[in-house]
Amino acid sequence: MSNIIRVVLADDHVFVRDGIKSLLENEANIEVVGEAIDGADALEVVAVTQPDLLIVDIRMPNLTGIEVVEKLRSENNNVKIIMLSMHESEEYVLKSIKAGADGYLLKGSSKEEFLKALHSVAVGGKYFSGDISSILISQLTNSSPSLEPKQSLGEEMMITKREKEILTLLLSGKGNKEIAEALDISKRTAEVHRFNLMKKLKVKNLMELSNKATEYSLI
Repeated sequence: MSNIIRVVLADDHVFVRDGIKSLLENEANIEVVGEAIDGADALEVVAVTQPDLLIVDIRMPNLTGIEVVEKLRSENNNVKIIMLSMHESEEYVLKSIKAGADGYLLKGSSKEEFLKALHSVAVGGKYFSGDISSILISQLTNSSPSLEPKQSLGEEMMITKREKEILTLLLSGKGNKEIAEALDISKRTAEVHRFNLMKKLKVKNLMELSNKATEYSLI
């Protein structure tokens, strides 16, 4: 990927697209290369422009955002995808992740969070805004057929409940201080858990951690 993050916006409301473009227009390393007014249009625009990142509304006519993601992933299209929604519903979040979305961002997010999500996902990370991290933690710490791993982790790589919580927060874009606050632990403890998690999963950075988590359905 070049230094410029090439973005396609897909939303059936023009004022939403205009709002996002206005938010991004002063970012030197981001370029909006296409817009789509519905799901079917989104697939066509992505095919033509080959963007780095697709920001897609979860509810659109002529294919929902989730259906767009499913279609792109079925075609082995590895474009990074952030789902945009007004809803913090567990069902929407989990369906988006299962479909293959890399992030889930609420429409009421601040400019700072929006840009943080975009940059995190563009380099291979995951980002889930607001209280969505708690939904993921809840799912990771409960048995759920929909989240059974594609492959089995070796015994030496099995992670604890706390490490699953750390993993979820890391991949949602949280730093050590934010993780410490979310889990009511010290920053130093958060750093130790992060180090142990990455050592256990044999990864060196967040991109490798994201890939390993996806490979074993840890997210």
